[in-house]
Amino acid sequence: MYRVDPTASLPYIDAENRVDEDKAGDKGEVSELDPGASGTLTVDLKPGKYVLICNVPGHFATGMWTEFTVKP
Repeated sequence: MYRVDPTASLPYIDAENRVDEDKAGDKGEVSELDPGASGTLTVDLKPGKYVLICNVPGHFATGMWTEFTVKP
């Protein structure tokens, strides 16, 4: 998800315990994977700050996310 303001909170749906992907600016996803499995996602990103999250209910809230920067 592209972050215009990296200090702003992501829109969260408390009742579903997950980030609202539509409001957050979703750029693509890998379907849920079984433990030990892997997946691949290829996206064309413009320079800027982004966040990669796990949106399985509860995972984002427990720290399953990381920020990264795409440089020109």
